[in-house]
Amino acid sequence: MAESYLQQLFAERIGGSNYGKSTAIYKFEKIKRAKRAALAANPGGRIIDMGVGEPDDMAFPEVIATLHAEAPQRANRGYADNGDEVLKQAAARYLERVCEVPGVDPATEVLHSIGSKAALSILPAAFIDPGDVVLMTTPGYPVFGTHARYYGGVVHNLPLCEENGFLPDLDAVPADVRAKAKVLVINYPNNPTGGSATPEFYARVVHFARTNSLVVISDAAYAALVFDGRPSSFLATPGAKEVGVELHSCSKSFNMTGWRCGFVAGNALLVKAYGDVKDNTDSGQFLAIQHAAAYCFDHPEITQQIAAKYSRRMDGLVAVLRGAGFAARKPRGSFFLYTRAPRAAVAADGREIPFRNAEEVSQWLISECLVSTVPWDESGPYLRFSVTFEAAGEAEEQRVLAELRERLGRVRFVW
Repeated sequence: MAESYLQQLFAERIGGSNYGKSTAIYKFEKIKRAKRAALAANPGGRIIDMGVGEPDDMAFPEVIATLHAEAPQRANRGYADNGDEVLKQAAARYLERVCEVPGVDPATEVLHSIGSKAALSILPAAFIDPGDVVLMTTPGYPVFGTHARYYGGVVHNLPLCEENGFLPDLDAVPADVRAKAKVLVINYPNNPTGGSATPEFYARVVHFARTNSLVVISDAAYAALVFDGRPSSFLATPGAKEVGVELHSCSKSFNMTGWRCGFVAGNALLVKAYGDVKDNTDSGQFLAIQHAAAYCFDHPEITQQIAAKYSRRMDGLVAVLRGAGFAARKPRGSFFLYTRAPRAAVAADGREIPFRNAEEVSQWLISECLVSTVPWDESGPYLRFSVTFEAAGEAEEQRVLAELRERLGRVRFVW
């Protein structure tokens, strides 16, 4: 059968004439396939899914009630465009009350987003021309870099290493890269490492941005999910609003992943640029959802309850993993536990199964233990566990963790 002329019409940014012909399999698709195969080989078995990257619970009843009250309002029925004042004002209050960022002007320094992913896909259009360099941490969330490449930009990766507290070494960026760099993207508490930024690090980021004339994009999707103390915000750093913006989201902090709502805040000129591109990208999130999000930002105690649950689960998960030989340590925030992968496993019959990388460990854990994790090999072999595994109540949490302990206890890991 002759190849369709359509094959020649795809943009080079997604593969050009070779689009759809690649046999490469995305990491998360490999995990899905491995889980299906493991269940087929073990009828009646159950995967303990420690790789889930979203909350396991519903939005709180009072948030759903707010949506119910707002949805029938005629004033909320039309295009939201760049939003009304309700979410903007709540976001400004939230930044001051929760993140200790005073003086945010809701009229000029805040705009809503249809989730952080949408904002990260929009912002490159405001800054990136062909040849411009984006500094991004690795491992990390790739969306900004993907879209930067669409515009002809170049991504320079900054490794996140355990010995540096999973903070990038800004001093190691070569001078020729700094000369072409326009944007630095950071994300703390970090996905996938669970690493947290310090005030000293944020101060270095501001200095680095000023020195090298950079825009800073701080992805703070997990910022409020902290286990001790107050959430940390890049915008709370002196001078931060002069160089960057920060992205906040309801997805993780308020169990509202599918609702798709958050906000971009910071430098007024950068926020305006985001809004101008957004005007040509979407027509805004449904105002009823924005108003429910505003309710959340005015009730940060919701996040405190969610974080307390994750903290409790994290304590249990750390204990289980350490019992199995992993050098697991509780992070200060997020719902991810990132720990070095073993180099081999010894089965009950004495056979040693060597692993070349974290992906092989992840696949083996699924097939042999029915335990799903997410592998990361970009800066050494690590596995990401998540405490968002499904469990209704503390008793069920303990049952899942006990089952995890039993399954991992069937083998001996070699490091």
